[in-house]
Amino acid sequence: MPAPHIRPARPDDEEPLRRLDRDTWSLLHAVSPPPGPDDPFFRPHSGPGDHLVAEVDGAVVGYVRLGFPTELAANAHVRQIRGLAVADAARGGGVGRALVRAAVEEARRLGARRITLRVLGHNTAARKLYESEGFVVEGVQPEEFHLGGAYVDDVTMGRFLTEREPAPVTT
Repeated sequence: MPAPHIRPARPDDEEPLRRLDRDTWSLLHAVSPPPGPDDPFFRPHSGPGDHLVAEVDGAVVGYVRLGFPTELAANAHVRQIRGLAVADAARGGGVGRALVRAAVEEARRLGARRITLRVLGHNTAARKLYESEGFVVEGVQPEEFHLGGAYVDDVTMGRFLTEREPAPVTT
């Protein structure tokens, strides 16, 4: 498979992204119910400007959603990967890795000091990908979700994008 082309999402990506979201929904990574056939992909709080899209041969094969972890001004220096999906046919071809790297670079370009994400504990493939891209586990909420008859951990991961400032010295 050729290397994916990563670009900002456009409003006309609505339909292919909506289809991709429906086709890739799974309890392996989703805590919300599956999207309905008429549910929009872009929403007021998460529009095209919050997404990067992966294309291979002109077809949309993945996306990453980048946002803020909270609405607090004191947290504005952090960006969060709030969704990532790769079409089944494109898995194993470097699309997920390219999207993670693009999200890191976009967060850095936007001036973020850190980037974080949440991943379900049983999603081993995603956790390995994130770890290989420099993310570390920063916290675990044991059995935070009950999915498909099983309790699942919620794992918080993150990485710094800039040099850390030394802690202030107190006397």
